[in-house]
Amino acid sequence: MMRNLLAGALLFLSGGAGAVEIPSAGELQGAAAQAPDLTFPAEASALGADGTPRMAVFKPEGPGPFPALVLFHQCGGLGQQSKRPNVSMQDWARRGVEKGYVVLLIDALGPRNVDTVCMGPKGGVVFARGVRDAFQAARHLRSLPYVDAKRVGLAGWSWGAMVGLMASRTSWAGALGDGESFRAIVSMYPGCFTIRPRNGPAFDIAGPDVATPLLVLMGGEDTETPAKDCQPALDSARAAGAPVDWHLYPDATHCWDCRQLNGFSKTDIRGNAVMYRYDHGTTEDSAARMFGFLDAAMR
Repeated sequence: MMRNLLAGALLFLSGGAGAVEIPSAGELQGAAAQAPDLTFPAEASALGADGTPRMAVFKPEGPGPFPALVLFHQCGGLGQQSKRPNVSMQDWARRGVEKGYVVLLIDALGPRNVDTVCMGPKGGVVFARGVRDAFQAARHLRSLPYVDAKRVGLAGWSWGAMVGLMASRTSWAGALGDGESFRAIVSMYPGCFTIRPRNGPAFDIAGPDVATPLLVLMGGEDTETPAKDCQPALDSARAAGAPVDWHLYPDATHCWDCRQLNGFSKTDIRGNAVMYRYDHGTTEDSAARMFGFLDAAMR
């Protein structure tokens, strides 16, 4: 059953989109239910200096209403159980507030006692759960009196970027978004894998049914989530009229914005040797592209 496949361990991850099954609404909803809903902060917090990032709402000065952003982290979460707190996500939250956005920095792992999903699902935190988290976070933002409910976007990185790709698709948003959608989505260095569970049909992270304006930023030296896996699916969707744009940074690795992980190396879930290089120039350019795209979509 697809419900069990979406909720369980993955056997293979392979690049490229093909003619594979799109899970039904019931299957996606069942998979998302494998982990409990998150409880989002009711009050806005002050943005301080570096520290341990946490799930929080941050806002600009003033009564608003402001546009808003859900920020979705990589597969290691906010790093609260790590020696390397994910300060890069705190950096993005600060940028968002400086650009005039209310920001909800999500933590999909810590509240569920999950340390990482880099090597596969844990504690019911599967992609369907992440997509539902993103839509529920947006709903929470829309309930805040200083947020313009019509201008809520999503930005994700790596695992969160894959959540963004799926949230942009009508098949996933229709099942997990409760009739709501994002104004725009930005995905940085996502994987565009075909997920092949142990039993049953495969399904794609990227697909042709993109309905939400989508910007994808990728690294040419990314061996963990190679850009070549994404480009055909994105080009196909754009050729079919989907609101998709993408940009490649030829010399950038995975996690180019992760200053806390500069020089970090590992073997990933597919057995690839991976090294991260923090790149200040690429980080600043990706921020400019992200907020230029969001500002235009929110206008």
